[in-house]
Amino acid sequence: MAATGTHSSSTTVVYAALAGNLAIAATKFAAFALTGSSAMLTEAIHSGVDTGNQGLLLLGLARARKPPSQTHPFGYGMEVYFWAFVVALLIFALGGAFSIYEGVLKIRRPEPIEQAWINFLVIGLAVLFEGGSFLVAWKEFKVVRKGAPFFRAIRRSKDPSIFAVLLEDGAALAGLAIAALGVAGSAMVGLPWADGAASAAIGVLLVGVAIFLANETRSLLTGESASPRIVEAVRAMLAADPRIDTVAEVLSMHLGPQEILLGVTLDFHDTLTAGEIEDAADDFAVRIRAIDERITRVFVRSGRARAAYARPLKA
Repeated sequence: MAATGTHSSSTTVVYAALAGNLAIAATKFAAFALTGSSAMLTEAIHSGVDTGNQGLLLLGLARARKPPSQTHPFGYGMEVYFWAFVVALLIFALGGAFSIYEGVLKIRRPEPIEQAWINFLVIGLAVLFEGGSFLVAWKEFKVVRKGAPFFRAIRRSKDPSIFAVLLEDGAALAGLAIAALGVAGSAMVGLPWADGAASAAIGVLLVGVAIFLANETRSLLTGESASPRIVEAVRAMLAADPRIDTVAEVLSMHLGPQEILLGVTLDFHDTLTAGEIEDAADDFAVRIRAIDERITRVFVRSGRARAAYARPLKA
């Protein structure tokens, strides 16, 4: 099934990022120890945080695979969203905020960079590792993007394990470019504050990514609906059935990246018997699941007017 394949792809993306960030963090910390570069320390911490983040995403993916239980009858798919939100908080606090703090300190008390060539060597190697991880994430993202504009596709995506890695790796590549400018400015141009300024700039970049990622995962964590394409396809299928007088309501919610709960309220024709309504409900449940294999739970009930059982939805 595609759902299994998508889950496998998500895990591959995270493992690729984990391996790359672990190697990069080790080399960056070694470079900082040899050169004393503030920007390199910031980048090392950034890669260390990213490594831990991949571990949390893997934890979320593993817990999301747990079968439904009495306490969680709809399963544990939302674990992915929770741990992705934790990742956003860590990027903000341990990555962005610390980088800004470290940068401000080095701007106020700049220190010379020793053996700057080591920094440039490490930055070059990091670009290769991060670039490889980014390409893996980008390849998987293109599958779900389907030609849509980048940020619109991010907002449409229901799998934070892919877009979180993509955003992290993109920010890491941009951070490496900033770090290179900071090292060059400090060691080659004679601007001792440039290294600290680069560190602060990297911090601002990470804070921006963290806020964006937190907002996207917050929406998923609080019950985001399925895509309008799926909802409209369900509504059109039901409205075309001669047994239905009115499609009163179609509600949906993502229980995880590959699980959608869908509930419909239908006004059946009055000529149908109770048995015919039950048969129609069973038929609709099967046909709704066929629209998108991620629809794993379907609830069908009879109702004439939405105002009789629910508060109006906001636009």
